[in-house]
Amino acid sequence: MTPWSKTDWRNKPRVQMPEYTDPAALSAAEGKLGSYPPLVFAGEARRLRRALADVSEGKGFLLQGGDCAESFAEFSADNIRDTFKVMLQMAMVLTYGAKVPVVKIGRMAGQFAKPRSAPTEVKNGVELPSYRGDIINELDFTPEARIPNPDKMLQAYTQAAASLNLLRAFSKGGYADIHQVHAWTLGTTDDWSARYRDMANAIQDSLDFMTAAGLTAENNAELSTVDFYTSHEALLLEYEEALCRLDSTSGKWIAGSGHMIWIGDRTRQPDGAHVEFCRGVQNPIGLKCGPTTTPEDLKVLMAKLNPENEAGRLTLIARFGAGNVGEHLPRLIKTVREEGAKVVWTCDPMHGNTIKSSTGFKTRPFESVLREVQEFFAIHNAEGTVPGGVHFEMTGQDVTECTGGVRAVTDEDLSSRYHTACDPRLNASQSLELAFLVAEELQRTREARRAAV
Repeated sequence: MTPWSKTDWRNKPRVQMPEYTDPAALSAAEGKLGSYPPLVFAGEARRLRRALADVSEGKGFLLQGGDCAESFAEFSADNIRDTFKVMLQMAMVLTYGAKVPVVKIGRMAGQFAKPRSAPTEVKNGVELPSYRGDIINELDFTPEARIPNPDKMLQAYTQAAASLNLLRAFSKGGYADIHQVHAWTLGTTDDWSARYRDMANAIQDSLDFMTAAGLTAENNAELSTVDFYTSHEALLLEYEEALCRLDSTSGKWIAGSGHMIWIGDRTRQPDGAHVEFCRGVQNPIGLKCGPTTTPEDLKVLMAKLNPENEAGRLTLIARFGAGNVGEHLPRLIKTVREEGAKVVWTCDPMHGNTIKSSTGFKTRPFESVLREVQEFFAIHNAEGTVPGGVHFEMTGQDVTECTGGVRAVTDEDLSSRYHTACDPRLNASQSLELAFLVAEELQRTREARRAAV
């Protein structure tokens, strides 16, 4: 690997980042942020890398989910708890289907910035800079609100620190007890189809057997605690640089803003600023791969981001859209195979399936989300590669942002509880329903491999 400094990204082409109008205010905010403690620690990031190494070999499964963009206004303990709770329920269902540990990573405690398709937007003939997330500017459509404000990085740090504090308490303080989590799951499957209830009952039978055998939370701490990690898109590099720290144990740099960071489909230029920053930190790195990802670019990106070809270092997050997976995923799988690269393959079925509803709201049909997941599994099974995980934009709240699901949300329903500041999210019911359907895919994958042996 060529020499690296955490400021080197500043000499590279930058996209999807704000132009701050007050250099002195920006410098002051960066200086203050640089004096704060990191939000996560190198040992945690190394533990996540080991878990993801198992995922890459089919010995684990990755569940990554959370808000499209975290909001300062919507920040509350209840919202954090509810999303964490649904992810635990989903993880339990997926563990049953995959029969391997599920690595749980939230899009939380750092997902404050969003790339946009255009630098400006127009309303009623007025053109203003686009809203880029609460860490940069404000949603209100006024000239003042849309000016990038560097002090928002400090507010983002404070909210991220509070979120992590609560998540650590939930994950290690007994809230994550496996029996309690399943009781929540049972309570939400009452009006679902028989196949969901059958799986839920089978999980209960397994828990009853464990209890009868003497495996309880009182004598086995692993039944009452979980490892829960945080992640976000490393979009605002001033924030990332300020929280980057040198790990005294390994002598390597760590992105102290989150356990895992990823590079978006709009910022993955091989010679760009975002790739330059991410290549130098030891955290697990995600790379969004969309329809325009070429084999040539992927080869360069894998070499830059994982030059030592370490398992668990690089996760490729496929996002093509339902009906398009068969056109794009096989050629990328072929590229990875030709390079002998060790990667985690995961499916983001959200970003390629965004449409405008008949009522004018941006939405994502549940059926399209599910179809892309099914296509992802089918192609990996045909190629003999490992479908390593799923990546959802979701919330624990009872929102109406994505249409469909068993508790069918219609186009007309969208206006009743449409709360997202950016992209539509799966609600709690849709998220858990999708987990059951993914679990069925995992069961079929496991049975097919067993038959092939």
